[in-house]
Amino acid sequence: MILDEEKKKALEAVYQSFLHDEKILRMKDIPMHRGSNCYLHSFRVARLAIKRALRRKEADLDTILLGAILHDYYLYDWRVERDKMLFHARRHPHIAAENAERDFGIHEPVKRVIETHMWPFNLTHFPSSKEARIISWADKTIYWKEILTSKRRKAKEEQESLKQIATLF
Repeated sequence: MILDEEKKKALEAVYQSFLHDEKILRMKDIPMHRGSNCYLHSFRVARLAIKRALRRKEADLDTILLGAILHDYYLYDWRVERDKMLFHARRHPHIAAENAERDFGIHEPVKRVIETHMWPFNLTHFPSSKEARIISWADKTIYWKEILTSKRRKAKEEQESLKQIATLF
């Protein structure tokens, strides 16, 4: 898929608005995989998902961008909050979708993308759209990259990661 400059600028503007949004910045305080945080993870997923979508035809880039940024917008540390620990992998997509709907007024396709990103861990919520499958794949790809990176290397890379996610394109 080839993007015209106008669409590229529009996507970049949305990306930048979320990158600096006060509510989204709270995700920096939520630890993720092996020293990463929810903020970095979500923007890494967004960048990878957009790159993947550009190689395909007729994907809704707006849905992919919003769904990727908000897919883990659950806003709690499940490792600390014991009541949230049980079934976190199955429950957090619904909590993230509710939070995103409340705070950003997302539309139904984005909500479905968020709710299905944990497939196959949640077998009852299959990612039926092209956009949902792209985000689910990108989420797992970034997850494995974060898991396989050592904690020592992770601390060194955090500043580099912030530079990498500074722009979408």
